[in-house]
Amino acid sequence: MATILITGCNRGIGLEHAKQYSARGDRVIGVCRTASYELRAVGAELIEGIDVASGDSVALLAERLGDTTIDVLINNAGILRRDSFGSIDYEQMIEQYSVNTLGPLRVTEALAGNLDEGSKVAIVTSRVGSIDDNGSGGNYGYRMSKAAVNMAGKNLAIELADRGIAVMLLHPGLVATEMTGGVGIDAEESVAGLINRIDNLTLENSGSFWHAEGYELPW
Repeated sequence: MATILITGCNRGIGLEHAKQYSARGDRVIGVCRTASYELRAVGAELIEGIDVASGDSVALLAERLGDTTIDVLINNAGILRRDSFGSIDYEQMIEQYSVNTLGPLRVTEALAGNLDEGSKVAIVTSRVGSIDDNGSGGNYGYRMSKAAVNMAGKNLAIELADRGIAVMLLHPGLVATEMTGGVGIDAEESVAGLINRIDNLTLENSGSFWHAEGYELPW
């Protein structure tokens, strides 16, 4: 039985991770600001009141965990604020950067002492953060925050390699969640693919960027 910690798991992709890991018998620690009814029904251990954009809040998370060893840390918490050139809200852009980019880095750094040799770190990013793959433009804040977290993940893979800890950047696909307005594939299908990618994460493929469907994405 592995111990899986998931941020932003009160709904959507994070909630589905909690469901699937719990169903296969793993110990799930769900981290969120406020737990939903659906998350409580999963039966995961909950640590509420945590905002990944706040250093003090993440420090509280580390304190609550104590010396708990984490086998898989899934940095899932994220936000989307749509924008377009000519009407960019720069405060919202900073908000996205704080949650989507600094959040995973902040959580991973704070919980580094809870990771042992063989532990894994997964960052749920997006292919819209790929520079090579950008053919449509738009959504400046979201795209830039995801491109930046891809760099953070690559850095972490290098930083943690000597400790035997592998890191992977993961694109879930377009998933029908509240964030996407219900457009896309079922979260169940996406998360099954993401878990498969995490199961196959090793030091040999650490620092790479993968689609849930099983193929590597360009930077």
